Amino acid sequence: MLLSDHILFLDGEALVVDKPEGLPVDPPRDGSLSLENHLDSLRFGFKRWPLAVHRLDRDTSGCLLLARNPKAHGRFTRAFEGREVEKQYLAIIDGVPDGDGGTIDLPLAKTSTAETGWRMVVDPNGKPSVSHWEKLAVVDGRALLRFRPETGRTHQLRVHALEGLGLPIAGDPVYGNGRGKDRTLLHAERLVVKRDVKPSIIAEAPFPARFAALGFSPPEGAAPTRG
Repeated sequence: MLLSDHILFLDGEALVVDKPEGLPVDPPRDGSLSLENHLDSLRFGFKRWPLAVHRLDRDTSGCLLLARNPKAHGRFTRAFEGREVEKQYLAIIDGVPDGDGGTIDLPLAKTSTAETGWRMVVDPNGKPSVSHWEKLAVVDGRALLRFRPETGRTHQLRVHALEGLGLPIAGDPVYGNGRGKDRTLLHAERLVVKRDVKPSIIAEAPFPARFAALGFSPPEGAAPTRG
């Protein structure tokens, strides 16, 4: 697998890749492959390796923004922190939520125990966390949802699905019923970053084949499944 074949956007200061599920952004402790092992192939003539601006969980596929120089990295990072980036995700939920859509506003905080390790939990004293959602389709007792998070907290959509909708994202081993080789069915489908002078960065990742294998079709306006 070559990430250089998964480019969704590329110009002089930014690139967006369609990150495959199973590929961690940060090097894991077990020494397995991560984004870092692909950075040399993503230089495209530049001397520096590009720098990841944000993070996607190992299981999450889709749009991942990298900056091609430190100044751009700073600008893009501030855009994420200032809630100036438009993000859309697709998720398959274990169950069918009531209603066709809504907003989940639940602050999140990190907790850790010796028995279970760390996880994110709803905490009134936690950081503000807001996600908008809409139901797109239902197949075999599962729903395909589109999330538009305003904030970018760690595991935000995974916790909001469980605590806000009462239903976990399918395959989630921490907040849901995922076991063994299951992967969390979450996909970063669209990313838009506005820039002052240059045109906006707009990237759309193809509908995941793993979603299609469960009987779901690309929603209207979505990029088709990668062939």
